[in-house]
Amino acid sequence: MPTYVQMLGALSKWLDKAAAQRPADEADALLASRLAPDMFPLATQIRFACRQAQEGVFRLAEQDFPPALQTLLDEGRNAGDRPGTLADAQARIAETLAVVEATVGAIAIESSAPIAHALPNGMTLDLTAEQYARDWALPQFYFHVVTAYAILRAEGIELGKADYAAHMIGYFRPPAAS
Repeated sequence: MPTYVQMLGALSKWLDKAAAQRPADEADALLASRLAPDMFPLATQIRFACRQAQEGVFRLAEQDFPPALQTLLDEGRNAGDRPGTLADAQARIAETLAVVEATVGAIAIESSAPIAHALPNGMTLDLTAEQYARDWALPQFYFHVVTAYAILRAEGIELGKADYAAHMIGYFRPPAAS
């Protein structure tokens, strides 16, 4: 959960930077941007990152998915036609952070517990809780977060490694005096 919190917080700050670097209409237009024609736009990447975080915590807390999770999926799938605004994207991130933070402490599933993860194409992944978290939930989440970062960079938003890994600043030790 700390991973979801820190990276969703970073995503929110990247959107703040985009809003600060562009006039409002141009900043909102970024949500329709894509890295490649066959990829989902920024608006979808944000919603899918939020969905992945929420799905991960609900599944690992052994809770049913609320209807809002389907709404997030539908919004993401339709974001090519209706990308919304940066304010909409920020609202989805804030909602997701609230869900993730409210679930802290609710995850008591054993790492070896079985999880059957059904995919939209009809296939099912049979995993343990540990495999689900490590091999599916976190990689899927990072895919969408990194793609959002890449879209913003490709569109000229001034972001760098320090923006991506801002959570690491607290770990730096000053260089030794020479």
